[in-house]
Amino acid sequence: MQRFIDATRAAVGTANWYAALSLALTMPDICGRLEAPASGSQARYTSWYDQYLLARYQGRVGPDRVLHTFLSANDCYALRCAYLHQGEFGIEDQRAQQALASFHFTPPRPGMLIHNNQINNTLQLQVDVFCNDVSAGVEAWLQAVAGDAAIQARMAKLATIS
Repeated sequence: MQRFIDATRAAVGTANWYAALSLALTMPDICGRLEAPASGSQARYTSWYDQYLLARYQGRVGPDRVLHTFLSANDCYALRCAYLHQGEFGIEDQRAQQALASFHFTPPRPGMLIHNNQINNTLQLQVDVFCNDVSAGVEAWLQAVAGDAAIQARMAKLATIS
């Protein structure tokens, strides 16, 4: 998995946003498959997301500090499907879609953070932050499963380019 994390970070480092985003949206799928190969794609993706990414996409908002989920597991899975299979950021026609209808990704701008801004049912994310968040989630997952021989055996079969 480290090679996928490294490739994501390299793509971020060279502002190759489309490649970085493709890898970032794919890595939870790979981790979920390694951990629960008998489960369906959506079930394992959303389970992995809830454990390793959800907290980064929730925050307390408003005067009452109500917990708000900016990006749910289902909406992230819908984004994965729309982007990887259709090249789109609109998710309104995705079965998994829960609360959002579309995404707006922005590149980093000097001195600014434009991330987790929700206007109606569109979520604005800064592409480098999102990709780095997923990479950090995968690193946490790698530590959590380091002692699991079955997962390690499946991981040994991942694609390598040499």
